[in-house]
Amino acid sequence: MCRQNVNNMPELSRETETEEEARGRQQRERGNQSLPNAVSLISQFADDNLTLVRNISTGLAIAGLIVIARSIKLITKFQAASEIPARFIERNVSLRGKVRSVTEKGLEVEHVPIYLPGLSPLLSTSKGVCTSSILVHLVGVELTAEGKIWLQKNVAPAQTVWLKLISREGDTLHCLVSQSKQGSMWSYCVNEEVLKLGLARTAPVVGVLPDSGLYWRLHKRLHRAEVRAERKGQGLWRQDSLWERASKAVRDSALFRLMRRIFKRT
Repeated sequence: MCRQNVNNMPELSRETETEEEARGRQQRERGNQSLPNAVSLISQFADDNLTLVRNISTGLAIAGLIVIARSIKLITKFQAASEIPARFIERNVSLRGKVRSVTEKGLEVEHVPIYLPGLSPLLSTSKGVCTSSILVHLVGVELTAEGKIWLQKNVAPAQTVWLKLISREGDTLHCLVSQSKQGSMWSYCVNEEVLKLGLARTAPVVGVLPDSGLYWRLHKRLHRAEVRAERKGQGLWRQDSLWERASKAVRDSALFRLMRRIFKRT
């Protein structure tokens, strides 16, 4: 009798294991069925509420753009040189502006930030505030009197310029200034132009270490423009011709002055 019970135990355990496996299989099947059902429900909800889903996605995208724009000051209007982040100057970022006036000290420029439709009005903090201009100096350039006159004639007020930030000194920005030629889509560097015309001399680059790569790149670029004017004899490098030098020598001679006095008396 005991032997029969012992012999029947493996059969009972196999039957028990079979039932447990069946239950586990049924549970797995139910779980696998519930997963597609959940996906189907989500898909159905998205299809039924497509406009809502799109609005949520658009809202998240706009919120992301606002955060990014604020963090990098993409559309911030700078009222003074001190408001410009130091990293902008370190990376030589280019800013857009409109010339308000040309003075003995340099250019008075109003900063014009990048405009993003829909976002700029939301992020603008300068509403109702009187806009001010920023003093900009042509970096690496010492203008002559003729150069200042040329600048007043060729860099007209309300004209758009691009300012490549090089350094900052108090309330003054030292920049490479670029503007478009009239009737052309091409732009030129004002710093180089006044040097090419012989209306300025090269000067030390303010606010940049003399042993830095930026200093020597700027110095080489501006010196090349100055040498070009010197070779062509333009502006302050202009030399009188042989006839002009001879005429001047005769006019300055003592004999010519004596003859002029004699003719005046007669």
